[in-house]
Amino acid sequence: MVKIGDISLGDFPLLLAPMEDVSDPPFRALCKKYGADMMYTEFISSEGLIRDAAKSLQKLDIFEYERPIGIQIFGSEISSMRKATEMCQKANPDIIDINYGCPVKKVACKGAGAGILKDIPKMVQMTEEIVKSTDLPVTVKTRLGWNEESKHIVEVAERLQDIGIKAISIHGRTRKQMYKGEADWTLISAVKNNPRMHIPIFGNGDIDSPEKAKQMKDRYDVDGMMIGRASIGYPWIFNEIKHYLETGEKLASPTIDERVAACKQHLQRSLDWKGPILGVVETRRHYTNYFKGMFGIKEFRTKLVTTDDPETLFELLDEIAEHFAGYSFS
Repeated sequence: MVKIGDISLGDFPLLLAPMEDVSDPPFRALCKKYGADMMYTEFISSEGLIRDAAKSLQKLDIFEYERPIGIQIFGSEISSMRKATEMCQKANPDIIDINYGCPVKKVACKGAGAGILKDIPKMVQMTEEIVKSTDLPVTVKTRLGWNEESKHIVEVAERLQDIGIKAISIHGRTRKQMYKGEADWTLISAVKNNPRMHIPIFGNGDIDSPEKAKQMKDRYDVDGMMIGRASIGYPWIFNEIKHYLETGEKLASPTIDERVAACKQHLQRSLDWKGPILGVVETRRHYTNYFKGMFGIKEFRTKLVTTDDPETLFELLDEIAEHFAGYSFS
């Protein structure tokens, strides 16, 4: 049984990665429905929180059906991160997670996210201050290092454990790699097999199928996996991986009716939570994967990502269900 603090997550938990403008409550509801064992919010700027920025504050919204759930924060100033942690605790999450992995320029080049991998002493100090400022379990998501010459993740993970984090998720790339090339899980495995480590180690990077998940589980012996990009528009991946790990058999792909139903639920929740403008716009990135690989879908997909009227979108989804009735995804 894998546990983060006192939170039990099962024998081999699958986590939904925190993704900006993706892992919001509408999408998290679907991932929970289709098998995610634990989820994280979108990453939240510590500076945005302490300035009461509306977008940052809205990201604190969590719901009982999502539990267990962690709020993830990022920032470069220790004092701001400590204050943000105290604000997050009031939202009553199960976990506080620190983002030391985001590679995008506007974050990393300001010393936040993966940028802190250039200053490991500060990373350790910041983590220690956050651990001290909350009664909740603190976890970390990070990368192997800043570049090929600084892949110190085995030492870093040990130091972070020693100051009190309760789990660590490791993306198998450096910041310099961004999302290019293949994720290297050998160092994730080295962290897991370090005899001094006793907290859960979650692997992240390139898990895009049940077969790949089993291969990585068997080869690298991690405690669980964090799924990111492969879940966008395809929340079924969590149950598909679980079923394959348990039985060695693949679940049938969701039917067109199941895909349309999930898409409708996603859109409606997004409209309810974000309103008619953002609710429409921020669902668009998912449509491609909901209907990925379908011959003849391009015309419909173009309409889905260019239509602003919610009622018309629901009508389009009904058209898709009718037009592709009986479509085989095998």
